[in-house]
Amino acid sequence: MNFLEELRWRGMIHNEEALMPGTEEVFAQGQVKGYIGFDPTGSSLHIGNLATIMLLVHLQRAGHKPIALVGGATGMVGDPSGKDAERQLLSIEKIRHNAGCIRKQLEHFLDFEAADNAAEMVNNYDWFKDISFLDFLRDVGKYIPINYMMAKESVKKRLETGISYTEFAYQLLQGYDFLHLHEHHGVQLQMGGADQWGNITTGTELIRRKLGHESKAFAVTCPLITREDGTKFGKTADGQSVWLDGEMTTPYNFYQYWINASDQDAEKYIYVFTLKDQEEIESLVKAHKEAPHLRALQKALAEDVTRRVHGQEALDEVISLTNFFFARKIDKQILSGLSLKSWKQVGENSGDTLIFSKEKLAEEVNIMDFLIDLGIVSSKGEARRAITQDKSVAINGERCQDIEMMLKAADTFHGSYMLVQKGKKNKYIVSVE
Repeated sequence: MNFLEELRWRGMIHNEEALMPGTEEVFAQGQVKGYIGFDPTGSSLHIGNLATIMLLVHLQRAGHKPIALVGGATGMVGDPSGKDAERQLLSIEKIRHNAGCIRKQLEHFLDFEAADNAAEMVNNYDWFKDISFLDFLRDVGKYIPINYMMAKESVKKRLETGISYTEFAYQLLQGYDFLHLHEHHGVQLQMGGADQWGNITTGTELIRRKLGHESKAFAVTCPLITREDGTKFGKTADGQSVWLDGEMTTPYNFYQYWINASDQDAEKYIYVFTLKDQEEIESLVKAHKEAPHLRALQKALAEDVTRRVHGQEALDEVISLTNFFFARKIDKQILSGLSLKSWKQVGENSGDTLIFSKEKLAEEVNIMDFLIDLGIVSSKGEARRAITQDKSVAINGERCQDIEMMLKAADTFHGSYMLVQKGKKNKYIVSVE
């Protein structure tokens, strides 16, 4: 299956009418070099970038050469597309740092060592830094009429609230990127989200006007991903972005974003964000519709994307955490499957984390004294009733029925954590310090 056919069945081509004449033919002629620009205004990409990253992934899998352009220069200006106000400008040093972080994240998706079509990363600061303002006006500005630029949707939306010349000229900068890569790297294709169509076609127009009709440059955009409820894809319920950086969004919270997708969204996302083939996806969709309560579609989606972004080890920890938080009955097997890192996350996400002295536990402590010390019960009488009459106390998932039971350091996991339950609803994470 060729590149465009792959995108079609996945629903990743925004508009067939937007495919320029000759696009199909150029892919039939041999290897195509295509690029996507990434804005280095942050040290991490977010899952809103994933759809366009997957365009590069499919391009490389089809035998073509993917190029990731980091806007070291354009990032200093700011793209007005989809923005209501001027962006805060960043220093060169900060942008370079962010570009390095983005490269590491892209390595999870693209093969930068492939023999025939290795992915490349370029920084447009490398060619913009030596261009004077006068040279740019003479060599670029004269080819694109003002009325052409004013007609762009990203500009029209900002005219009412105000747009600086800096952001107005952004499309010329992005257009020059395409021209430069076309002339010096043989790039024929620029891709991006549907909101980038105006900027991308400024590039194809600049190439056509400056180099002539024989110069072929093409564009492919994917639909902007939205959620069923109309809220923006990539944002949590409280409006926080879901980042690819595990320090900014934990792998557990990352996984939960996908696992909590609605049935309608999960069916759409699995086509866009995974590399599962058509037969496998259709089988998953069918199975999910037959037993939606099992959430097979969401689980397959969450596991696939989390593994790709954070790795198998992180996914294993996430699944252990999920089993802990959502298990109807917690047993020792679930608890022993939690790594020390996972126990720390359990403690951080639990509203009832209690501290117990490591010194007391080293000498052994009676179960009733233990419960009183933690504040779970107020007296030995209450502790005795809970253990012997109500049978409502469990230590590490095992029911306690002996008031003479002694707890020791060996009863902790990783020497630091225990789980104490009193009744069905009260769960306490005990941190031994």
